[in-house]
Amino acid sequence: MEYPGHVIKAGERDGALVRAIKVRLNHALVLAPRTLGRLDERNPEFGPAMTHAVRLFQARHVDAYGRPLKLDGQIGAITWEILFGSASVPTIATAPSRLLARVLTVAGREASNGVREVPLNSNRGPQVESYQRRAGSRPGLAWCCSFVYWCYDEAARAIARPNPMVKTAGCLDHWQRAVTAGATRIMRARAVGDPSLLAPGMIFVMDHGGGLGHTGIITQVNGGFLATIEGNTDASQSREGGGVYRLSRKITDINLGFISYAVASPRHTAASTNSSK
Repeated sequence: MEYPGHVIKAGERDGALVRAIKVRLNHALVLAPRTLGRLDERNPEFGPAMTHAVRLFQARHVDAYGRPLKLDGQIGAITWEILFGSASVPTIATAPSRLLARVLTVAGREASNGVREVPLNSNRGPQVESYQRRAGSRPGLAWCCSFVYWCYDEAARAIARPNPMVKTAGCLDHWQRAVTAGATRIMRARAVGDPSLLAPGMIFVMDHGGGLGHTGIITQVNGGFLATIEGNTDASQSREGGGVYRLSRKITDINLGFISYAVASPRHTAASTNSSK
């Protein structure tokens, strides 16, 4: 049974879906007939007893990476995958356009080359500063968005087309101006409910408050998880790390949203020196 493309929670209106989940929960929790807590599989309502059963299931299981599930009594893509199997959630590994496919090639090369700051924790270094120059930023400033812009610019040059991405070193500036550049924005809540809206080559944006943020490039969608390539980070997923890394994140960790240039109109955009991450 495939993930339905939205978070299932108390009040769910699809009675057939609720009944199917109850069957699975009874089996997973070993709730035999006449067992205390067994869900009525004929009842199409998602009520308090089902919320409790979902929380119990979440408490007893871990996600695909061995981490505890969130005990919220709701069934998003991550809980659904553990309940129904990995084949039941979207896995998207192909970029939706030639440009985005080339972006992945460019970003992958930088990750494989192990680009690091020189010296560490300086926001400087030969390759780091090339990212910054291309985005109109300065050495010593945060560079995660500069890295994304550089990857898009290199990809666009390789296929002889204008770079559609907003020229900026600021994550939140990019988020605000992306639509005027012809991009599509997907808010976090929509993506959490329906991971199939995301695709490799798209850009995630996080807001850390105070004008600071973080950004990176999606390389694969695995149910409720994203494989990414990011600059100015490290294995701890910091927004002040010292290199280009391949990471894995939950979609729920992205607190702002996603930007897609898959069908953006090629155009040059005004530069910005905003260097917030």
